[in-house]
Amino acid sequence: MTETPRPAIIGVVTASDRASAGVYEDISGPAIAAYFARVVTTPFRIERRVIPDGFESVRDTIIELVDAIGCDLVLTTGGTGPSPRDLTPEATLAAAPREFPGFGEKMRAASLAQTPTAILSRQLAAQRGKCLVVNLPGSPRSIDLCLDAVMAAIPYCLDLMGAARIETDPRFIKAFRPQKG
Repeated sequence: MTETPRPAIIGVVTASDRASAGVYEDISGPAIAAYFARVVTTPFRIERRVIPDGFESVRDTIIELVDAIGCDLVLTTGGTGPSPRDLTPEATLAAAPREFPGFGEKMRAASLAQTPTAILSRQLAAQRGKCLVVNLPGSPRSIDLCLDAVMAAIPYCLDLMGAARIETDPRFIKAFRPQKG
């Protein structure tokens, strides 16, 4: 009898003082959830959080999502720019100290093809336990662009970490996994 793999748990964290205070509606978190609903074919569940910008709020939320909820993948949106309260990358590395620089490099390269201000973005990816944490920009259009740039590598990265397996719809993104043998 084949065991059914457990659904992946994907954390989506919007870091925004105004959205967390109800000043405006969070559209970035739902954009990430919609992206995964379109691209991922295996079962998964989303755990969403809308929190204020800042170091402690982001760090503590990542730790809670990984350690208490059991997320396999956490995606943050917001807090990656040069403003004083944009501390998502620093908070991510405090919670997930093993960085994978290629993710940030690839996302910035894709963004720079669209806009010269992408050079200001400080997205990164890092590991906490069996979870990959990826920082995304705050705009829904930029979220799709950045996810398109790195999504092919995420399923295999999760495999190597021992996280839940995810498969992608090759009409949108063809996940890369090395050939066996």
